[in-house]
Amino acid sequence: MADEEREAQQAEEATGGGKGKLLLVVLLLLSLLIGGGAGAYFFLFAKKDEDKKEETPKPRVSPEAVGVMYKLEPAFIVNLADPELTMYARVSITLEVSSPEVVMEVQKREPIIRDAVIEILSNKTSRELRSPEGREQLKLELIKRINTILVQGGVRNIYFTEFVVQAE
Repeated sequence: MADEEREAQQAEEATGGGKGKLLLVVLLLLSLLIGGGAGAYFFLFAKKDEDKKEETPKPRVSPEAVGVMYKLEPAFIVNLADPELTMYARVSITLEVSSPEVVMEVQKREPIIRDAVIEILSNKTSRELRSPEGREQLKLELIKRINTILVQGGVRNIYFTEFVVQAE
């Protein structure tokens, strides 16, 4: 009886084993095709991404075009014009000017410049200063006002090196 069971089991393995092997071969071929396709995709299209990275435009400002920097110290701490809450702003400003001569003039007129910055800042609300558009508008106002104070040359740009707005 044991021999009959063994023969029956071998017969089942012979017929079922063929299907199992066929399924295994099909799965291996399918995974090989998928892997090869994915590899070809990454190989062919990864170079195009690298080419795009190499073609990234260069910065608009060359290092030679950057002016002389002058930091107005100490930082400005002002009450803002919020009617409901007492809000403060702490702002550190660096001026970009065209030449060392303009830096000397900024140094001579620094009290006048600081007064103008404080006046403009204290007339702003926290809502205006928290938005990127509001900070950009503030930069433009400051450049315009400071350039009216300076006689030789002027400010090219203003950089906020610290900008904090908070409630009391």
